[in-house]
Amino acid sequence: NTIEFTGAFHATVVKQVCLKNPSGKTLLYNAILVGRDADDFSLPKGNTVTIAPKRKTSINVEFTSRFLCPAEAVLLLVSKTVGGIAGATLTFSLKSEVNHIEPADILKCKSPCYEL
Repeated sequence: NTIEFTGAFHATVVKQVCLKNPSGKTLLYNAILVGRDADDFSLPKGNTVTIAPKRKTSINVEFTSRFLCPAEAVLLLVSKTVGGIAGATLTFSLKSEVNHIEPADILKCKSPCYEL
């Protein structure tokens, strides 16, 4: 699965990843961001995800662009064993694209073109 983050330069884009627990036991995951540009992505609610039995939960993934080139990382969700039950390891590819640039400020300058 690929999650695409598209937004303005230096803007923070938030995406939600929905996780579902079809089993009758609680699942516990440790979320890890890895890859070349992993520092540009973050998990604002922390790295631990708990999913109650027969429930859904979502985690927020934030991306803030620092460069114009596309950023890539991988979100790994590694299951922790709870009461002998462990879920499958989940992976999501994270990709970004800058589609707009807002000027930080506009400066007006006057200067002669040529002076003796």
